[in-house]
Amino acid sequence: MLLRRLMFFLAPLALAACAATPTPFAFTLPLPQTGLVSAADPRAAEAGMAMLRQGGSATDAAIAVMLALTVVEPQSSGIGGGGFYLHTNAAGEVETIDGRETAPASATPDWFLLPDGTTTPYSQAVMSGLSIGVPGNIALAAQAHAEHGRLPWSALFQPAIALAHNGWSLSARSAEFLQRAADRARRGPFFDVEGRVLPVGHMLTNPALAQTLARIAAEGPDSFYRGEHGAALAQTIADATPRAGMTAQDVADYRPAARDPVCRIYRTYRICGMGPPSSGATTVLAILGQLERFDMAALGPDNPTSWHLFAESQRLAYADRERFLADPDFVAVPVEGLTDPAYLAARSRLIAADSRMASVAAGSPTDALALADGDEPEEHGTSHFAVVDAAGNGVSYTSTIEGSFGSGYMFGGFYLNNELTDFSMMPAIGGAAVSNRVEGGKRPRSSMAPTLVFSANGHLRLVIGAAGGGTIPVQVAKALIGVLDWDLSAADAIALPGLYAPGEGVAIEPGTALASMQPALEALGHTVTARPMPFKANAVEYRDGRWQGAADPRSEGVALGE
Repeated sequence: MLLRRLMFFLAPLALAACAATPTPFAFTLPLPQTGLVSAADPRAAEAGMAMLRQGGSATDAAIAVMLALTVVEPQSSGIGGGGFYLHTNAAGEVETIDGRETAPASATPDWFLLPDGTTTPYSQAVMSGLSIGVPGNIALAAQAHAEHGRLPWSALFQPAIALAHNGWSLSARSAEFLQRAADRARRGPFFDVEGRVLPVGHMLTNPALAQTLARIAAEGPDSFYRGEHGAALAQTIADATPRAGMTAQDVADYRPAARDPVCRIYRTYRICGMGPPSSGATTVLAILGQLERFDMAALGPDNPTSWHLFAESQRLAYADRERFLADPDFVAVPVEGLTDPAYLAARSRLIAADSRMASVAAGSPTDALALADGDEPEEHGTSHFAVVDAAGNGVSYTSTIEGSFGSGYMFGGFYLNNELTDFSMMPAIGGAAVSNRVEGGKRPRSSMAPTLVFSANGHLRLVIGAAGGGTIPVQVAKALIGVLDWDLSAADAIALPGLYAPGEGVAIEPGTALASMQPALEALGHTVTARPMPFKANAVEYRDGRWQGAADPRSEGVALGE
């Protein structure tokens, strides 16, 4: 583990940079002249490329993307939310930073309970201060920049400031989200005087956000969390909360956390992801580990058996996810046990190639506590971006405000998250405490799964991640199977049809090749439903002797490189 110290805000913090320990190697792969960026919006991808052209690092570019997305993709992410950041250098050393939002100190396990013991209706909880955690993205960016930035802090903000001040065109995807979530988005600059969503292509500006970004650029990250800005942010959240909630101290006390990456071998590849409170790495690695005894390469993507096995492995992985994953500062999460090859081999033996498991329950990994499965609402939102720079550094960064336009509350021109609804609303079930219950200062469990993949020789092979709530680990696992087992490009692997099976039923993406396989899946015992799902992945990979980017064709995302 790399240990470093840096001045962050007004006091020094110890950072565990959480490096894996591969054998260092000379970086012999051809490198991009400038770098590559894949992001969910072309204007955000261009913001990242602008940093790389100035000689910035992958980290500089990723931060610029996150800030630009605050402007042009406000329904999904931004500085009012948080994220997870994975970094690798050319030697394959992996570090992660947890910028997940935190609950206020006053939050207790009955945070979402009404006086009669029932839970607050989800829609009411979301659109109130009960759902808003302390935003973590600016703190995450500051720590990442201190560790791996090359350009001045203020330079990273310039593309986003220009977009917010000079204007950007309303995209079709944003307009669609505005129509679907108008109740949450109504405080933003997206509606005409009669309350109708402005037309696609309309030029928008956000002077308040431009001013906020300019101040943070000039005064540094401390100006976001402390002083007048931090106090006003806390007061905005407190005013929207039906009981004692956020305080200025809660905001001022926020710190990102360096976490150990979760790295395991799949076939010959080393795959690294984000540890708890993310459930991404453990779930992705479980899905893959449980499939390793099957010859997925021989089965191929056109075989219903492949998708049956994929569905069955998801069911097992998600049962463990629901039971055991939470903030490791509050709960002893059995990461080693959940990803242990022997444990996953035992779980895999529950899967049959010719029939569906009648039922699925969480397993018993080593050191697991007797905790209950919670009743967390379904996750939404999020944006992922992937970067490789000219020195061979890679960044996989997933950012979110949870639902479309978060809580619906705005401050300083940006939307505030509704991440606290990622906690279980019930603190205990069947007399057992829920691992992901609300507690003061705790970070809610997340599905975000930023991922790095290394070839057997140690070279960086793939930087990938996705958006789409609970489907995120499935999207990443599907893409990894596509690239590593089926020898597809990252672009073709991302474009594969989606199948999501976190519980009893199987959802398939309508209008895809999976529709023709529905009868075969049903014959194996699955209950299959075709329905749209929020798929949106981005990647950068080394393939066929060159670096190339990939963006989900279901999104407005692009990959840029030079």
